[in-house]
Amino acid sequence: MKIKCIIIDDEPLAAEVVENHLREFSNIELLGSFTNPLDALQIIENGEVDAVFIDINMPKMNGLDFIRTLDNRPHFIITTAYREYAVESFDLDVLDYLVKPIPFTRFLKSINKLSQKFIDEKSAESAPSSTEKSFIFLKVDKKLIKIKFEDIYFIESLKDYIKVFTKTGDYLAHKSLSGITEELPKSQFLRLHRSFTVALDKIQALEGNSVLVADKRIPIGRKYINHAKDVILNAPT
Repeated sequence: MKIKCIIIDDEPLAAEVVENHLREFSNIELLGSFTNPLDALQIIENGEVDAVFIDINMPKMNGLDFIRTLDNRPHFIITTAYREYAVESFDLDVLDYLVKPIPFTRFLKSINKLSQKFIDEKSAESAPSSTEKSFIFLKVDKKLIKIKFEDIYFIESLKDYIKVFTKTGDYLAHKSLSGITEELPKSQFLRLHRSFTVALDKIQALEGNSVLVADKRIPIGRKYINHAKDVILNAPT
């Protein structure tokens, strides 16, 4: 199975360099190249893309700001002439950060990283449920805290942080909601708002466009409403 990628860069020559590099890899399929992030929005939101090579400084929209607008993100690899955005980029869980001009040897490392990530994800999707982990480690105040999936009520996004509400307490971590949601078993957790992911078995009630979890009313986002209600109403007890 090929890794489907797109390029977002307003500089034609820079985009051409990335495109030429990608041609060297038989496991990569380039779906297209865009000069404006908004033009690529639909193909990304439709889930057709596994990875995006994106510039930061573009005239119509900053690449990092574009990433922040996305709820369900593919893997992003930054391609930029500026080194100073690296920390901010990795806070958004980007897969890699490439500084222009991008030598092929450095690009190769990035593709190897992407390929391994892709293999790991596909293996996890096809693995029997009995082999799934029952916990996650979360970095809280410089410590790695083990949190059992069964203890989680819901997770709330607070800009560049998340707050995990559990039976044993609440934990604040420097991580994106998209990032942690991808690490949770899809059969047990549901993203139902750009700011909330909930444990399906902890939902006490569904009322209108909201759910009740741990006595807290949580809204269901407009773009999630149909899928969320279908999953909630058909979730195994």
